[in-house]
Amino acid sequence: MKAGTTALYEALAAHPQVFMSPVKEPNFFAFAEEPPRFTAPIDQRPGGVNHASVTDPEAYRALFDEAAPGQVTGEASHWYLYWPAAPEQIAERAPAGVKLIAMLRDPVERAYSEFLHFVRDGEEPITDFRAALDAEPERIERGWAMGRYADRGFYGRQLARYAERFDRAQLRVVLHEDFREHPEAVLRDLFSFLNVDPSFEPETPGRRVNKSGVPKNRAVHAAFQVAHRVAAQVRPLLPAWLLDAAVRLKNRNLSKPPMPPEAHARLADAYREDVRRLEDLIDRDLSGWL
Repeated sequence: MKAGTTALYEALAAHPQVFMSPVKEPNFFAFAEEPPRFTAPIDQRPGGVNHASVTDPEAYRALFDEAAPGQVTGEASHWYLYWPAAPEQIAERAPAGVKLIAMLRDPVERAYSEFLHFVRDGEEPITDFRAALDAEPERIERGWAMGRYADRGFYGRQLARYAERFDRAQLRVVLHEDFREHPEAVLRDLFSFLNVDPSFEPETPGRRVNKSGVPKNRAVHAAFQVAHRVAAQVRPLLPAWLLDAAVRLKNRNLSKPPMPPEAHARLADAYREDVRRLEDLIDRDLSGWL
């Protein structure tokens, strides 16, 4: 979550040889046939992870009924990287040779961005990031899905589960900063990885779709939230320029307060060993993250 997966999902969905599930995050391979029962208030609401997850195999297959013959099919559930059961479920239930893409963002920045996302939407009652980090172990113990800001960022540990279960040729890791700075090059590589035409260029690759921050005007933000829910029902019918304009307007109403330095130092220290592990797994220098 908060690693650019929405922008990547939209870019992949724009390719004529790719069919992405209309439900962006069905979470099937995390919770197949075992509906999640997380306990945070947001987890239990309509649209929360408990209700939004597609856990019935037939319902999951039906998400791809509209795919044309020969189209590559996919979805974008961020729970698959984090949830320990997902790699085995994918190996057992997905087609042989399934290809998997992980989008990774500086874990310190990702944690803070997720926190601001929930503050923005009025779902996080703790508005001090340091206090939210302090509350995280108890929240996890109580079964909250929301608020796992630090725990979601141990990518080395998470990706190792996939490296142990799948051939490396089935895995592709994309860094958030690469996608942000060079979206066309990243997409060409991913299209080649998926064996679809790499020359296709989406209209607005890599645009910021779901920016985090604190609303400057709560009433304006609430109006955008309502409009977003309506637009989600007709998104495939809307032109890219209109969606892009709406995103820009929404983002202008958001400001991002700086992360408390002590919180940054705390997380950087917690992630240091795991980042080194990730460097070995993907053969990239990630010292800039810390």
